[in-house]
Amino acid sequence: MSLLLGVNIDHVATLRQARYAQMPESPNAEPSPVQAGLDALEGGADSITIHVRGDRRHLQTSDAFLVRSEVALPLNFEMGVTEEMVAIALKLKPDFACLVPESRQEVTTEGGLDVRGRFDGTRMVVARLQDAGIRVSLFIDPELEQVEAAAESCADMIELHTGAFANATGEAVEVELARLAAAAKEGKACELQVNAGHGINYNNIGKLLAVPHLAELNIGHSIVSRAVRFGMTTAVRDMKALMANYAG
Repeated sequence: MSLLLGVNIDHVATLRQARYAQMPESPNAEPSPVQAGLDALEGGADSITIHVRGDRRHLQTSDAFLVRSEVALPLNFEMGVTEEMVAIALKLKPDFACLVPESRQEVTTEGGLDVRGRFDGTRMVVARLQDAGIRVSLFIDPELEQVEAAAESCADMIELHTGAFANATGEAVEVELARLAAAAKEGKACELQVNAGHGINYNNIGKLLAVPHLAELNIGHSIVSRAVRFGMTTAVRDMKALMANYAG
């Protein structure tokens, strides 16, 4: 099975908000997250990932509905485990929802969801989304306890947080790869779809492909950064080419 690529377009909206935070509906507001999604589609993206945060620092609620209606790709909606975001998801009806931790102080999501520590609340949200026909993923650190808790919550998928791997140097790289591989194997044993994301780029992806049982990578910042130089369509094609030889 081919390894799929989900392209996160949040930071296209980050650039727009740098100038148009007070008037995102302006006809002059650019760049357009929708156009980024269309360009990603042309480049071979398999899905689009968006994260409407509680503080609306990049994508706005209206962006989510525009992307859903205009970009003919499966939509992965990253969301905090809050009543506000559940309500949006139930109206948006994305193909997938990925539950993530969210802090107003962080620049971007910096850790996995503590499924074991927040089990009852997480399980309730998983059930509500699934009842609406939305497949649910949990963004977790590569820890066996969290993988097992995700399975117990009846989630459909896990997304392994690859940030520690991406930031590792020297011998620590192999340590983090071993953690990811062990978590992926446990996820497979628990009959969960195993995805991965955070900090994956054009330089480290080769080593990440040693992790077994991966179904999809969700990549944003690195692709958007490359798109500044070469355009979104080319940036997505380049990443897909690097993923092509994944053995599974």
